[in-house]
Amino acid sequence: MSDELWRLWFQRAKSNLARAELGRQNSDILYEDLCFDAQQAVEKSLKGIMAFLEMDTPKTHSIGYLLKLIEESGKVQVPERLKEAAILTDYAVTTRYPGDWEPIDEAEYKRAVSLAQEVYRWALSLTNQDGEK
Repeated sequence: MSDELWRLWFQRAKSNLARAELGRQNSDILYEDLCFDAQQAVEKSLKGIMAFLEMDTPKTHSIGYLLKLIEESGKVQVPERLKEAAILTDYAVTTRYPGDWEPIDEAEYKRAVSLAQEVYRWALSLTNQDGEK
């Protein structure tokens, strides 16, 4: 893959993370939507790493699956604490639409953003581009 592709993934991840970090600026903004941005930041960060490592990037929202593929490549060891980010997949699938789920509260939102920040920083550090945070 080109050098540009992984950079584009990280640009999109950074955008999603920035939106998630902005928070609930008024009551019309749902925590569910902010958590979706956190999930997207993680998904795009992982796909950025995959492109950087010259791996195929599957069309999936599954954070757990992406982490598994990265680890199985043998090119990168995923820190154990970051594997918890797999729980963010629900924000791309389940909570994205009205339905049968519990509303997300501020504490859950903050945890999602924290996980997204950790994964983004870790993934970016693998490219030796730490300064682009």
